[in-house]
Amino acid sequence: MKKLFCLMSVVLISVSLFAGGIVTNTNQSASYIRMPARYATLEVDGVYYNPAGLAFLEDGIHFSFSNQYIAQTRNIESTFAGLNIDDFEGEVLAPIFPSFYAAYKKDKLAYSLGINPIGGGGSANFEEGLPSFEKQVAILPASLTASGIATSEYSMNSAFDGTSLNWGIQLNLSYALNEMVGLSLGCRFVLANNNYEGYLKDVMINPMHPLNTNGMGEMVSAPLFFGNLATAATGAAASIQPIIDGGGGDFTLDQLVGGGMLTQEQADQLSGGLGGAYDPNMTASIIQGAYNQNAFTMDSYADATSDKELKASQSGTGISPIVGVNIKLNEKLNIALKYEYKAEITMENDTTIDDVGMFPDGEENPNDMPSMLAVGVGYNPIQKLYIGTGFKYYFDKAAEYSEEGNDDLIDDDSWEASIGAEYMITEKILASLGYTQTKIGVSDLYQSDITHSLSSNSVGIGGRYILNDKMMIDFGVINAMYDDYDKDTETFKRKSIAIALGFGYKL
Repeated sequence: MKKLFCLMSVVLISVSLFAGGIVTNTNQSASYIRMPARYATLEVDGVYYNPAGLAFLEDGIHFSFSNQYIAQTRNIESTFAGLNIDDFEGEVLAPIFPSFYAAYKKDKLAYSLGINPIGGGGSANFEEGLPSFEKQVAILPASLTASGIATSEYSMNSAFDGTSLNWGIQLNLSYALNEMVGLSLGCRFVLANNNYEGYLKDVMINPMHPLNTNGMGEMVSAPLFFGNLATAATGAAASIQPIIDGGGGDFTLDQLVGGGMLTQEQADQLSGGLGGAYDPNMTASIIQGAYNQNAFTMDSYADATSDKELKASQSGTGISPIVGVNIKLNEKLNIALKYEYKAEITMENDTTIDDVGMFPDGEENPNDMPSMLAVGVGYNPIQKLYIGTGFKYYFDKAAEYSEEGNDDLIDDDSWEASIGAEYMITEKILASLGYTQTKIGVSDLYQSDITHSLSSNSVGIGGRYILNDKMMIDFGVINAMYDDYDKDTETFKRKSIAIALGFGYKL
């Protein structure tokens, strides 16, 4: 069962909760939810999307606060033979996903602060465990039957709950070189935290065997049954020792019966206990070795099927420098570029319970956030209409997501492309619509029932209500449609929706 919780180690990776790359969230404002093409924005959420554009804000203090309610369903369908369950469903919920931005602009300079969940942000709960849990128990009936112990059923209790959250605290300094060019320099401090709990317990099987204490073919505790087999094998090995001490170690059972050192009944018990592994040419010493090996194996099975629990957390920090350029060609056309450097993060284990020894307390593992390049274009063909486009490229192959490196985990870097439009219906009401395509470049080896990352297409819609010249409310909803991914006997599926409400204010 150690293998089961090995898979939990990949929870160290803070997976993206909604839009973005493997580990990076880009859904960082209510304005993004209603129109996901904010890369060239000249509003206050440019603290995250376009910090260089803040140099062109109106003089004064600008605030923005928004929250998203994000719900995601993860389905894992399995065709693995013998499973009691073939459809595993996990719920990921983030009822609180806030983003806060503040900027102070005076003449050519703008100072800004952003606080947001830059990675992760949800809690994944699989109430019936995962296929990787179930498989390790589902193989027991077939394995036992093949070894001569007819078994047809199993049962177990398992569950998994994992949370991941990387807070980002970002500071920027923006400067307008002239009426056309703005520059920015900033950094983001990342505080990463992962928590995960899981268990696999109450493993039961129904072996047709006299050592099934509940009766032949009845459900019995697997560790109890394997413990009984281990005890019986140890006793059989011990019963042969006097024969070996008496010089009969090199004789077969038939020879020992013929020599009067064993009764036929005793010989039959010894040969029958080995089942199909018994060979009439085996000597007493070899038979004893086989029983000792059986005892060791059954003890291992008893330990493997005993109740296992895991409760651990991890934390780490990192810093990502951020540079930006904004080119305001004219009143209609704006171009923005932003580059975020890799945040090197090392996560340290804080383990409370670890029955499988996979997360030694104090052990450290890498969990970087990758470098990212964003390019955005904003265009106002007419006064009431704004069209935005954007492209983000994540340098995943250059980041470290595990101790073993990324060579086998990442085939290609991930990217995201967006387009959207806003239209002023009246002086107070704005309507918007947008589309984002995300392509993930992870390898087949990366994908598992816990860590799979899927390409997606997302559509956002919403609007803005302008209360007055100082206050506004943004609202929107975005639906992500993920591509299914097939690997071996499993198909990974997802669906997500986010609802956002934001408030903006300027002094």
